Amino acid sequence: MSERLVSIIMPSYNGAKHLAASIDSILSQTYTNFELLITDDHSDDEQALNILQHYSEQDSRVDILHLDSNHGPGYARNKSIERAKGRYIAFCDSDDRWLPEKLEKQIAFMDAHDCALCYASYIICDDQDQEQGIVYAPVSITFDQLKRDNKIGCLTAIYDTEKLGRKYFMPAIRKRQDWGLFLTILRDCHEAHALHEPLAYYRDRRGSVSSGKLGLIKYNILIYQKVLGFSRLKAVSYFLFLFTPTHLLKRLKKRIDSAIYLYRK
Repeated sequence: MSERLVSIIMPSYNGAKHLAASIDSILSQTYTNFELLITDDHSDDEQALNILQHYSEQDSRVDILHLDSNHGPGYARNKSIERAKGRYIAFCDSDDRWLPEKLEKQIAFMDAHDCALCYASYIICDDQDQEQGIVYAPVSITFDQLKRDNKIGCLTAIYDTEKLGRKYFMPAIRKRQDWGLFLTILRDCHEAHALHEPLAYYRDRRGSVSSGKLGLIKYNILIYQKVLGFSRLKAVSYFLFLFTPTHLLKRLKKRIDSAIYLYRK
């Protein structure tokens, strides 16, 4: 298969503990034609900054942009998307990791299924890299289904700019931007498809931007308003009567799937 360029989008803010492992997991990909676009969101951790400098000097595929002030991961991701030259746009946060064949398998899958947006299952680990469970990706998801809750793991998502264009950016809110991006894409391409096989490790750690579930309520409602253009009343109604039950069922399924996965290990 001819290797077309993949632009990998990574926001970075301090987090020296896991940063090198995350970058290493990308540089170890069996699919080698990529650029890693890291936007550092005004880190003040010298160790993290030294790690970024080291990789940018060691591998020409690593491109670092340092912001003058902190804006949040969505803004940082958008700054990387603006610089992207690849046909494919992929995402990995600076504390997550990819399995070595992730890109190779997903690009081949996208070719075989002629899909514009692809995602995959992923394993959950804790701050010490101990496996805590798994999230199995639904085989496919439509725009109407995604409106009920996000079932696309951002660390596994890849979209094809040749099919979709270079017009997609994350909404200007501090949380849930990935859901907003995927809603915008699916509004155009209607359906995304997934590999059942887990291809990445998601780090579930307290204190991360996405860890406070109750605090995310207002951002879920903001997605309905800012991305989908709902009125305040319609956004709250969608959240209460469609998002909430769907999200609770998703969490229950994750618990059951994770228990079975860990039992079988």
